[in-house]
Amino acid sequence: MTMGAHLSPMTSLVLLISCLLTTTTSFTPPKPSTANKRTTTIPTTQQRKMVASSSSYLLEPTERDTHYGTKPMNVAQYLIDLHDTKSTFDFCGGMMFQLVLSDKLRQHLQSVATSSPNDSQPIIFDKSKARMFDIPEYSQNASADNIRLFHGREIRKVPHATGGMGFVLQLSLADGNDPEGWTDAEIEGYDGWGHDVGRVWRKGPRLEEEGFENFRTRFGLESFALHHRFYLHFDGENRMWLSAEDGCEGTPGEKGVGFLSSLFGR
Repeated sequence: MTMGAHLSPMTSLVLLISCLLTTTTSFTPPKPSTANKRTTTIPTTQQRKMVASSSSYLLEPTERDTHYGTKPMNVAQYLIDLHDTKSTFDFCGGMMFQLVLSDKLRQHLQSVATSSPNDSQPIIFDKSKARMFDIPEYSQNASADNIRLFHGREIRKVPHATGGMGFVLQLSLADGNDPEGWTDAEIEGYDGWGHDVGRVWRKGPRLEEEGFENFRTRFGLESFALHHRFYLHFDGENRMWLSAEDGCEGTPGEKGVGFLSSLFGR
């Protein structure tokens, strides 16, 4: 799914469209020989600065640190603000996924954000933790704690998703008490560290039968999902990345600025 910088605009457009049309392939993990290399095209400085000044702290690392602090940073409030503003994360140089927190997770993060000091603040790992298997005490299982690791879903065909591509990244509360959280079947069958080929995509009726009762009401009648564990880390330029266990990741991007938008001068 990587867009190489050496490709012509038309070739890159064809590759991206092929990613958008697929219904069986999720985030594509890097090949073993490039496992520690990021596969996502980083938005240019010009693109990131096109955002309105009122919310530029959501994108610009220096303004973000001024707004949310450092050591400690109020990561919980940052995630809430990204959710509340319907912000998008730029995956693969133009696949814009709206960040959506479940109601339970947002309530939890709100409690964390307003309590100081608080050991429940989500952790953003440093740049040396470029893959989930780099973080301390990593293990291939379905566990998450809402601090180091999050339960989430990649959801497709969401008609109202910000970014105009029908993509949502949903994070939920991983404690068994979230009606929008992972179902027992998702937990039991989780294998998100492996290649997406053969992984189980769940359509709305199946998710609702397994316990996510309002899935189609919230995300649309044709929506379907693949569950991933996620974590947060910085890069060498102090940008924050939301990364899935299979290695694909995105960084906060302007809602209308991705590969397609830049290609056509929008």
